[in-house]
Amino acid sequence: MNTVFIAGHARLPSGMAAQSIYETLTITAEVDIKYGVIVTAGCTLATDHGKDFVKQLLRGHSLQDGIDKPVEMIKAHYLGKAGNALASALKDLYKQYKSTK
Repeated sequence: MNTVFIAGHARLPSGMAAQSIYETLTITAEVDIKYGVIVTAGCTLATDHGKDFVKQLLRGHSLQDGIDKPVEMIKAHYLGKAGNALASALKDLYKQYKSTK
């Protein structure tokens, strides 16, 4: 295989639909080993639409370029209650990626 599976986690804010199912928000990514490119991504948001939105935002980004741009994109384009949790989970995912290098 030429990819690795990485997960990042963060606490969800109270009052969210996903919080009744999960205590934490998880973002997962399948990442190309050589170039650090996110091949596909997923998350534990409650709706399929939210999951697809996050997947589209992250797909194609190289973690070799850092995490600032995807975090900025989440903050600018995801306007739901989970925005900060998504950004935190993404930073945690990046931390896990860096620890493998």
